Amino acid sequence: MSGAEPETMTSKGFFVTGTDTGVGKTLVSAALTRALVTRGLRVAVMKPVASGSDLTPQGPRNSDALALMAASNVPAPYEVVNPYCFLPPISPHIAAREAHAVIDLGLLRSRFDALATASDCVIVEGAGGWLAPISDGATMADLAASLSLPVLLVVGLRLGCLNHALLTRESLITRGAAFAGWIANAVAPHFDRSAENLATLTARLGGPPLARLPFLDRGHGAPDVSAAADKLCA
Repeated sequence: MSGAEPETMTSKGFFVTGTDTGVGKTLVSAALTRALVTRGLRVAVMKPVASGSDLTPQGPRNSDALALMAASNVPAPYEVVNPYCFLPPISPHIAAREAHAVIDLGLLRSRFDALATASDCVIVEGAGGWLAPISDGATMADLAASLSLPVLLVVGLRLGCLNHALLTRESLITRGAAFAGWIANAVAPHFDRSAENLATLTARLGGPPLARLPFLDRGHGAPDVSAAADKLCA
């Protein structure tokens, strides 16, 4: 499977997706936001759809969205950053159905446009994987397309990552999505044949990862993705 040259920041930001849920999308999105902020950019953030939230006096609040907001230097109301926030930690399309809500791509585009107008770029984090459903007919891939953003893929390094990563890349190609590159994140403390898996991913995703995050980074402060930020800003 061939790969194109990674997209750089000629758009108004990036859409961060992952090979699965729990692979470090928020970790990467927040770290990338901070890295871009240190480069003097106004960086807005968006978590369009979130499920798995806490009920607060201000309403439902999702920890991923709050982490992104803490990394951003462009203030925005929570409802703009995270327009659809559901309480149960289940697939967004099921959570929306149970809440009698319809996820409107047009509304999400309008919230994104408001953030883009106030910033140099917007880091948008998806929920679940690339084809996670958000309604009876739409997926996260459709959301990314509606925002016209290049896609940054977070690959969780664990057994099964090859299949998940290559299927995601194949879908990106089929849909004509711009590929910004990929980040390797060690989500398991021990992963047999890690080097061999990384070599396979490098060969089949079109190039090496923009960053490789070790497992301990997740428990010892923020990961360093400055090199990835440099490449994306080039």
